[in-house]
Amino acid sequence: MWWGVGAALTANLLYSVGFVLEKRALGSLPPLSADRPLRVVGLLITSPLWLAGSLALAAGFVAQLVVYRALPIAAAQGIFVSGLVLLLLLSSAVLGERPSGRERQALGLVLVALLMVVASLSKGDEEVSTGAPWMLVLLVSVPTLAAGLLLYERVERRARRRHRVPTNGIGYGVAVGLLYGVSSLAIKGASGRLTSTNVIESAKALLGSPYPYLLLFTAGAGLVMSQAALQRCRASLIVPVCTTVTCLFTAVVGTLTFGERLPEDPWLLTFRVAGTALALSVLLIMPRHDEPQPA
Repeated sequence: MWWGVGAALTANLLYSVGFVLEKRALGSLPPLSADRPLRVVGLLITSPLWLAGSLALAAGFVAQLVVYRALPIAAAQGIFVSGLVLLLLLSSAVLGERPSGRERQALGLVLVALLMVVASLSKGDEEVSTGAPWMLVLLVSVPTLAAGLLLYERVERRARRRHRVPTNGIGYGVAVGLLYGVSSLAIKGASGRLTSTNVIESAKALLGSPYPYLLLFTAGAGLVMSQAALQRCRASLIVPVCTTVTCLFTAVVGTLTFGERLPEDPWLLTFRVAGTALALSVLLIMPRHDEPQPA
């Protein structure tokens, strides 16, 4: 249990550092567009600073595999959310980003909502599932991926309109968060397949499931979409929104998909449902455009 918590905190550190390094590197690159994915990848790999950030994110991914072997999905998401604090501190110190008052209040409410979800954990939730019916995983994942891609395309189309107030990235964050939510389900499923000490048997079990293919798709699409969005919007806003959507999707949908028990106590169940509803409500009412900065 405790080494799982340590791995989650390590993943938080690696993800926060990785996002900040990538954001810093994107500032010196030409404008990126998700409509031209090969050009995006070609530009990214020419930046040593961006490559350093991507290596930090890859190391965070490895740590996340360890987390899902040791902790239930809902508990893991609660720890991952604590990384938002570190991200906001780093984005302020390194990138000089300053969230507005309304955004700080909204993010505070999101943190409260996610803490409510974590507080809903009961002793029964400590059982860690090792697998789920892969058809059920696909039934959940495919519509979610389609929704994320459609939302991203819609935000892109609206952003191209002339004389439109620049977006602050809420829509981008929700769209990418849905993709990464599916990626988290795939990571959870893949970790359950890596149970044998025989490398060949583990590889066969993994390749015979949809998880590596979901990971490849979400990694490729998420890379292009997230970097184009991160270049245009503040990391201190888009990453917390993306993380919130990912954590809520994984905690709620992942718990049901992998058969990890919901609270039987009505108060704990109310906490989980109310926390989820609060976080979604905050995302819906957050300002869609940057507020003017004081002179």
